[in-house]
Amino acid sequence: MSKNKGFSNTSSSRYSLALYELANETNLLLKIEEQSSKILKLIQSSIDFSNLIKNPTSIQQELLNVINKISEQYKFESLLKNFLSLLITKKRFFYLEQILKSFIEICSQKRGELKAELRSAKNLSNEEITKITDDLSKNFSSKIKLNYKQDKSLIGGLVVQVGSTMVDTSIKNKLQQIQNKMMET
Repeated sequence: MSKNKGFSNTSSSRYSLALYELANETNLLLKIEEQSSKILKLIQSSIDFSNLIKNPTSIQQELLNVINKISEQYKFESLLKNFLSLLITKKRFFYLEQILKSFIEICSQKRGELKAELRSAKNLSNEEITKITDDLSKNFSSKIKLNYKQDKSLIGGLVVQVGSTMVDTSIKNKLQQIQNKMMET
């Protein structure tokens, strides 16, 4: 099983790098990245589409028809449409989500962005998220690509992780520290 997982990681990184190079050569990088994000959102929001991708018994022509309709509806660049068709014909469509996530990650790295995770107990406004992103950018002297999630289990406060640096100001963490100290005595 681990051998198969290694194959999928290697395979997906090669395909995503190829997509990056093609999009970069044709000056369509931003458009392809935006459209890839749309596909990822579609995979997450549509159980039917997600199941179709992961179904090994899906008929190749059926998949091609679906991709053609989606490409038409979202007005995808022909480069992306052809890339998706290639994945279907090479029987790599099963790895679509992994390939597109890797592609977006490559785009982010090439722009010099750092990846950051932010979790908060309460729902933050766009203004608050932008302020946190700007502060992190200043502190790390780099562009920050922030992934935000609300996590009610934190009770209160924030958890921010940029690379290997983590700042946990959550009440959940403080309660855990108090409990650990009480158990030590």
